[in-house]
Amino acid sequence: MKTVYHPSSTRGHANHGWLEARHSFSFANWYDPNRTNFGALRVLNDDVIAPSMGFGMHPHSNMEIITIPLKGDLEHQDSMGNVEVIKEGEIQVMSAGAGVQHSEYNKNNDREINLLQLWIFPDKQNVTPRYAQQTIRDLYAQNDFFQILSPSAADQGVWIHQNSWFHMLYTDTSVEKQYRLKDPSNGVYCFVIEGTAQIENQTLEARDAMGVWETTSIFIKATPQTQLLLIEVPMTY
Repeated sequence: MKTVYHPSSTRGHANHGWLEARHSFSFANWYDPNRTNFGALRVLNDDVIAPSMGFGMHPHSNMEIITIPLKGDLEHQDSMGNVEVIKEGEIQVMSAGAGVQHSEYNKNNDREINLLQLWIFPDKQNVTPRYAQQTIRDLYAQNDFFQILSPSAADQGVWIHQNSWFHMLYTDTSVEKQYRLKDPSNGVYCFVIEGTAQIENQTLEARDAMGVWETTSIFIKATPQTQLLLIEVPMTY
């Protein structure tokens, strides 16, 4: 088993006034040669956006983009004709593929929005762009892992063009769980949203992260009121 520990305090940070962003991996003006990606996971941004503010129309290509609002509602528009609001408790995926433009704005004019946005390198190039969103609440399982993303449209949650799975864990009591990798050649990037977790004897607090690979399973202890996101991705792609 190999591991890498990323305390929250080591993330990149940018404050643009209307946007406060923290980057788990090199992004925009923040570059760390040791933090460019974790396998196929290229971006994990933790963004706080001011009321009614956001990102104007901009292009993407050949990237799987996943957005998870933690607090507040995000308004999305794109060149495919989608105009949607992604709410707290939902997950959105956009396969940029051959090329797409989109904008993202805080739908609320009276409060900030906090969201996670992740970019995954795809396993196919120049696919037809597509958009989907789904509520996470429908998939919720208290004190147990529940899947929110996979490589298959027939499986639970949204799907992407990559051999990747996302699971979440919400606790209201102390929990000890074994996460078994869907593919033993993958790795798992464990991100603590809230609370405290111990992963393979490493204690993680809110917004800390740990990558684990070259193993078939991971042992996790979590305290009450913990929220954990597990991002399983190929280490080579």
